[in-house]
Amino acid sequence: MDETLAKKLRILADAAKYDASCSSSGAPKRVAGKGELGSTTGAGICHAYTPDGRCISLLKILLTNYCLFDCAYCVNRRSSNVQRAKFSVEEVVTLTVEFYKRNYIEGLFLSSGIIKSPDHTMELLTRVAKSLRRDHGFRGYIHLKSIPEASPWLVEEAGLYADRLSINLELPTDASLHRLAPEKNGPVIQNAMKQIGARITEAKAEKRRFSPAGQSTQVIVGADATTDEALIRKSAHLYGSFNLKRVYYSAFSPIPDGSTILPLKSPPLQREHRLYQADWLIRYYDFSADDVADAAEDGMFSLDIDPKLAWALKNRGRFPVDVNAADREMLLRVPGLGARAVDKIVTARRHTRLRLDDVARLTSGLKRARPFLIAADYHPGPGGTDRLDLRTKLAEPARQLSLF
Repeated sequence: MDETLAKKLRILADAAKYDASCSSSGAPKRVAGKGELGSTTGAGICHAYTPDGRCISLLKILLTNYCLFDCAYCVNRRSSNVQRAKFSVEEVVTLTVEFYKRNYIEGLFLSSGIIKSPDHTMELLTRVAKSLRRDHGFRGYIHLKSIPEASPWLVEEAGLYADRLSINLELPTDASLHRLAPEKNGPVIQNAMKQIGARITEAKAEKRRFSPAGQSTQVIVGADATTDEALIRKSAHLYGSFNLKRVYYSAFSPIPDGSTILPLKSPPLQREHRLYQADWLIRYYDFSADDVADAAEDGMFSLDIDPKLAWALKNRGRFPVDVNAADREMLLRVPGLGARAVDKIVTARRHTRLRLDDVARLTSGLKRARPFLIAADYHPGPGGTDRLDLRTKLAEPARQLSLF
């Protein structure tokens, strides 16, 4: 690799590290045929490392970090004093192919600052994916970041070649966008997400290819005063209205020469973690947005206990539940029981009455589950869920979080 290209790669890989929505999961399984290159599996694979230490399988870069927009929270905003670089379409294609051949990566995550116009930028992103697919027979994973203001027909073409498209919502309210990113428009962003969602649904019904791994988005956490409850309600709306595959939560990170309207420090990393746990409850545990909101205190999730346990402690009257009789929906609400463990319990109890030891073999979270369940040989007793010190007993011990 020549020195100029290596320098661009250092700049544009580092500039891409703030985008968390780079999962390679959900793509259809593909294996390269004769004269083709690459393959995908049905789940994310971790082989390569980003500059900030995260392990992923994708070449994660920006096409350019030049940008017409001046979003206060973005290190690549036009007023930012950062080193700039721009790849050509051919350079990105070459890097992807050569890195794949060296077994460094198994796919590409490509985003970009807005240059010249949204349409021009979207066209360049699409040309990369099109060249990889058509000129090089690349069968690996491709994730393209869509530009909300781009023409629908350009996004339509991108979906023909990408496995996943994503549009970053960035901030959950129009008021926050107007304050921190006045050149962005919330309704325009959501309308673009709606159009992509409709195309994905149509393509599935017609059995044709269009962004087969779905679409995702990213929300910045802690750059404004939005509560956890408001964030989760927004996510539930996006899942229900646009059939999103994932909402990613990215803790705000202070940037050099940042605006005075931004916070001086990042939110606790544990806050981001709690939002993912709450998001998981909506997606896989049949919790409604109201249920998850009930787990919050003054709109915020506790940092010392997870949202599922917080909900259970607020709804002690619904516990304990009998593992041999309760329906699946109620078992999913027992702290310490994951979705897989619940499915195993439902299957096993068809053949025998489950004892506490049987439950212990089906889940690693029995310590948290014990006060909330009944087994054939076990009952927590009247002091089970009513214990005043139950929260303290089940709270996670404080620990120092580190990126290293």
